[in-house]
Amino acid sequence: MSSNLADIVLAIHFLFVLFVVGGLPAIWIGAARGWLWVRNVRFRIAHLGAILFVTLEALLGIACPLTLWEDELRGDVGSTGFMARWLRRLLFYNLPEWAFICAYIAFALLVALTWRRIPPLHRRPNRWDI
Repeated sequence: MSSNLADIVLAIHFLFVLFVVGGLPAIWIGAARGWLWVRNVRFRIAHLGAILFVTLEALLGIACPLTLWEDELRGDVGSTGFMARWLRRLLFYNLPEWAFICAYIAFALLVALTWRRIPPLHRRPNRWDI
């Protein structure tokens, strides 16, 4: 049972990373194609907040709570299912901590610059605004 819960936490972790990493190109592509949802202020605040949270965690040397939760649920049972093995391979890399910190800072700066270059809309646009 706890292995299934660990797999669920891993899937949530993967979706969070997908939101953070995939959100940036989605904003740029969406802005070029006129997709209004990429300028939604709630989406943009959530996206910026997510990468700032990850960056702050790394700078403070705090382990990701989702990783800790998954590890605790998985326990000493090292075995995982097929999907869990692949998701873990996509999420976790054996690199020095400084490499992750630099990557998170650079990505956070790109998201912040994107906020300036492609600002969110604070109101619902009408169809004539485009």
